Amino acid sequence: MKRRIRSIFWLIALCILGINGFQGYWLYNTYQLTSAQFQRTAREALLGVVQQYQLAAARQFIDSGAPGNMVIFHKYDDGTGLDRIVLKSRGSTTPDSGRRPVRISVRRDIVKEVLPRRAAADTLAKRLSRLVLDDWANGKRVNMQHLQQAYQTELKLRDMPMQFTLDTLHLPIVDRTHLAQKRHTALSKAQSGFQTSPVPLNPISNLYVRATFPAPTSYILRRMGGLLAGSVLLLGLTTGCFLLMLSTILKQKKLSEVKNDFINNMTHELKTPLATVSAAVEAMQNFGALNDPQKAQAYLSISRNELQRLSDLVEKVLNIAVEERQTLELNPELVCPAELVQELVTRHQLKAPKPVLFEVDLEPSVSLNLDRLHVSNVLNNLIDNAIKYSREQVTVAIRGRRDETGWRLTVRDNGIGIPKSYQDAIFDRFFRVPTGNLHPVKGFGLGLYYVRQVVERHGGHIAVRSEPNHGSEFSLWLPVG
Repeated sequence: MKRRIRSIFWLIALCILGINGFQGYWLYNTYQLTSAQFQRTAREALLGVVQQYQLAAARQFIDSGAPGNMVIFHKYDDGTGLDRIVLKSRGSTTPDSGRRPVRISVRRDIVKEVLPRRAAADTLAKRLSRLVLDDWANGKRVNMQHLQQAYQTELKLRDMPMQFTLDTLHLPIVDRTHLAQKRHTALSKAQSGFQTSPVPLNPISNLYVRATFPAPTSYILRRMGGLLAGSVLLLGLTTGCFLLMLSTILKQKKLSEVKNDFINNMTHELKTPLATVSAAVEAMQNFGALNDPQKAQAYLSISRNELQRLSDLVEKVLNIAVEERQTLELNPELVCPAELVQELVTRHQLKAPKPVLFEVDLEPSVSLNLDRLHVSNVLNNLIDNAIKYSREQVTVAIRGRRDETGWRLTVRDNGIGIPKSYQDAIFDRFFRVPTGNLHPVKGFGLGLYYVRQVVERHGGHIAVRSEPNHGSEFSLWLPVG
């Protein structure tokens, strides 16, 4: 039985670990996918904002009316069949009907480039336009506030309302190839949060911009909130079901042990009066007791007492079964606990099988609204256990005090004590501290169960403190009124 339960325990543990492991692996992969999506979206948004900013700057340059701003464009002359590169001023100029050569200069180092003889004129126009535009952009400061506002708006449109900072940096030309190789990694871990890979703002001047997110993990976890909540709930329910099943198995094992112990006790208790009656009848038949009225009366008295004891045992078990199905009914009345205890002490002093020293300390003036019969049975049970589970010299201390909320009674003995591992179970029905098949003390394990039922029915509670070989102390509390 123990090996089977141990195997079940390990199987349940492996199932729980396996489910938790697979669930954790799935959540980790989901986190990685969500993080990658966030990284890609953050860089795409920044790239789109930068492109829009560059386009707006180019339009501003073209539409500007400042003197000296030149527009270079390609024009095809139908009359001559030749391509022409036309430089046109957007500002005010002095009319001049004559033709003269135009010198193009930009504020940068002149780059010498050899073009093929048959190079298209539009290619030359595009390159000259880029030189002029780059020359203008190099002298223009970047409006970071405008860029940051545009990026924030773009993130909101993409359902990413997050805190971020934008900063610019200059990258040397030698780092561009290395940077291009790493652009597949959209986010890189920074000292605090994450940074997007740099996006070219003005590649000619090696000016780049990047975004730093101080807390992307919280955003990712919020996006995964539903999955996380569902996973935690599923894991909790699965683990709880497995633990409940394991707890049920252990309780069934414990109940089986209690049942076996109860059967052993019941067999022992029932066989004793039956054996006594059988011996008395045999004596009357074989030893001429029928011819001696005095002996016959003695044997009949013994038989009657044992049969009465047998009847009481059966009735006790039946009463517990009935009380289990029905609510314990109380008939409260005004009772003096000190008088009840004194009556029980006197009774036990007369019938105790061994010397008993009682130490009683109760307030005689205290009266409580209790069920006299059931409370008397409770006190009798506690005193009887204190005597039965003690050695030859028995000391029973009974003390009771009333406070503002109720009345507390303690019954302490110097008996054999109760192991700590069994103290929570002694109030269960049919439970007795395991002793194998040896039963030095008679009983069914019903007394303390009955005690707890009566005390709780009165609205009170009972507890025990005990150490092996140092005695036990039962403390019960009953409310006033």
